[in-house]
Amino acid sequence: MNDTFASRADNKTRASGTARILVWDAPVRVFHWLMVASFAGAWLTAESERWRLLHATLGYTMVGLVAFRIAWGLMGTRYARFSAFVRSPAAVIRYMASLVKGRPERHVGHNPAGAIAIIAMLLMTLAVGVTGWAVYNSTGGEWLGELHEGVANAMLALIAIHVIAVLASSLLHRENLIGAMVTGYKSGHADESIRTARWGFAALVMAVVIAWWWTQWQAAPVPAPDQTAGAAAHPRTEGDGDAD
Repeated sequence: MNDTFASRADNKTRASGTARILVWDAPVRVFHWLMVASFAGAWLTAESERWRLLHATLGYTMVGLVAFRIAWGLMGTRYARFSAFVRSPAAVIRYMASLVKGRPERHVGHNPAGAIAIIAMLLMTLAVGVTGWAVYNSTGGEWLGELHEGVANAMLALIAIHVIAVLASSLLHRENLIGAMVTGYKSGHADESIRTARWGFAALVMAVVIAWWWTQWQAAPVPAPDQTAGAAAHPRTEGDGDAD
């Protein structure tokens, strides 16, 4: 029975000319999910003085990840390169028009509209990082803090739009785009697949990030003993020691 189902699947693949192909390499996927985790953590700790160091650490992590993504966008695998998905305004308009018509253009990698969101998020991350560094080191005035918060809010809004667009694109293209960013696989022609996932580079990125987090953990100040609790445990009155 399994052979029968396998045979039917093979016949369907041959008929459609498509197969399950590797599109997103491991460094791109690791970058993506580390950015998601870092932004979420930085956002949740933004208003807490207690978690200020963690907030800054995650912010610097995002800046480092952007630096890596820029380099990988020049030397990475086929669909990781900026040349593969950054398109002209005319291409973006054409793609948006195809969505309105209900016949979306097929793109194995990022589509032209998604490319705009990606570039915008990379630039916003750098802006958040620079202003955050200035605020953390008390450089500049109060306006920098407001700018830092404003850019972070704009980035959150863009991320929300990006998520909605990914979900909508998944429905229009009938393909799980979120799952593809986990597994790296999408539907396509055999000659459109990348040859390797480049797990070695992904492991290096993870190692650098973990090492950075470890150094920040080690450099974190040790909380001082709670003197108030100590005083409460051993109350002392003015007459202590003078009873006799």
